[in-house]
Amino acid sequence: MRHSWKGAKGEDCADPPVWCTPPVHANASKKVQGVTDSPTVLVLNGPNLNMLGTREPEVYGRETLADIQAACTTRAEALGLGLDFRQSNGEGELVGWIQDARAAAGIVINPAAYTHTSIAILDALQASGLPVVEVHLSNIHRREPFRHNSYVSKMAHGVICGFGSQGYLFALDAMARILERQEGTA
Repeated sequence: MRHSWKGAKGEDCADPPVWCTPPVHANASKKVQGVTDSPTVLVLNGPNLNMLGTREPEVYGRETLADIQAACTTRAEALGLGLDFRQSNGEGELVGWIQDARAAAGIVINPAAYTHTSIAILDALQASGLPVVEVHLSNIHRREPFRHNSYVSKMAHGVICGFGSQGYLFALDAMARILERQEGTA
């Protein structure tokens, strides 16, 4: 399957840049039973992201998580992907969702503050065997030093940060490319 790539405003774009061409893994054709015939991507959002739009808009923007979900739904449909979009303030709930994600084709995750602290999320992502793309609204490397470390990055195919809500769309584009490459090797 070949995708036509679209920008955040729906404009036609060339193929995504090199960062969207990660190594191939074996889970490309996984689909969630009874949900969709398309490969489903689980999009997980960590603590305080339910406060988007009102929490530090100068850092995180004015869009709400519902706005981001709507944009992701549109992009996923355009890419031929199913979407399961979730948010939790609890580390254990995020770990549980990752453990239950074995039927998904891949995971896009914004672990938020757990980025810098959660070995449990790292371990769950590694155990899932799924391709993972990490996304952050802000550029974590231009912020406080404690935010520069990411446990998730140690196993993610790639990290997208600093592009605001558009980073989620880039992450879905990257995941579509990962899954397309896997499908080509299946």
